Amino acid sequence: MPGGRRTLGPAHPRDERNETTMLCDIGLNLTNKRFHKDWSEVVDRARQAGVSTMIVTGTSVTASQSAVALAKERPGILYATAGVHPHDAKSMDENTLPALRRLAKEDAVVAIGECGLDHNRDFSPRDAQARCFDAQLALATESNLPVFMHERDAHEAFLNVLEPHLPHLVGGVVHCFTGTEQALRAYLDLGLYIGITGWICDERRGLDLREAVRFIPQDRLLVETDAPYLTPRDLRPKPKGGRNEPAFLPHILHTVAQCMDIAPELLADSTAANSRRLFGIK
Repeated sequence: MPGGRRTLGPAHPRDERNETTMLCDIGLNLTNKRFHKDWSEVVDRARQAGVSTMIVTGTSVTASQSAVALAKERPGILYATAGVHPHDAKSMDENTLPALRRLAKEDAVVAIGECGLDHNRDFSPRDAQARCFDAQLALATESNLPVFMHERDAHEAFLNVLEPHLPHLVGGVVHCFTGTEQALRAYLDLGLYIGITGWICDERRGLDLREAVRFIPQDRLLVETDAPYLTPRDLRPKPKGGRNEPAFLPHILHTVAQCMDIAPELLADSTAANSRRLFGIK
C-alpha cells in the first residue's frame, strides 16, 4: 500500500445498545421483486434462524425509499441504506442528491450506499460512476453516516475516488468482497470493514476468498447474504427457486469460521459487535 494514505477512525454509533448477541445481515436486497409477496415471512424466518437485525440495501432513490418504508414496518429489526448503485449511476440527475439527503435524515437509515464502482459489467459509463460515487461519499460526510460500498474490478480507480474523503468519513465497509489479497490488505490498511457473502461457500469461485479471509481481523469482519443473490452453493437442501434469504446467514458464518479456524460462536459475537459499532444499531 503506498504511503501517506489516511486511514479511517472508528465509526460513531448513534445508538449503542447492549442486547443479546444475534447475527446482523448487513446487506439484504429486500426490495427486490422476488421478495414482494412474502418479505415479512422472510424476515420472520431469519429471526427464527438467529438473525436479529437486517439492513435493507438501497440501490437507487426509488429502492432506497422502499427500503426505508420496509424498515419502518419492522422497527428495531430492519434498517436501511440510502444510495445509488454504480449500475444506476447513469440515472443520477439534479434531483438525486436532494432525495438521498432527505432519506439520510430518517432514523432507519444507517449508511449511505450502495455506492462505488463496477468495472466488470459497466452498466453505467465509468466517468458517471466516479461522479456518483464521489457525490455520495461527500453526502456520507455531511450526514455523519458510514458508507456501504461496492467495488468490482475497479480497485485502483475506487481508491482514487475514496482517498480524498477518508479524513472526513466516520466509517465504511466494502461489501460483498471477492477481490484479491492485495486489495483486501489495502482496504484493511485504510480502516475499512469487509463484508463476506455466500460467495465463500462456492467451491469453484470462492477458493481464493477462502484463503484471503484469514487475513481479516475479527474486529473488521461483517457478514451478509446479498439476498436474493449469491445463494450459498453448498446449501442443503437447496432453496426453492434458488432464492437466497437472510435465514441462510448462519450457514455463511459457519463457513467463514471454518476458513478462519475460529469457533462460530466467537465469530458471531464479533461480527454482531462490529455491526453495532459501524452502523450504530442494536
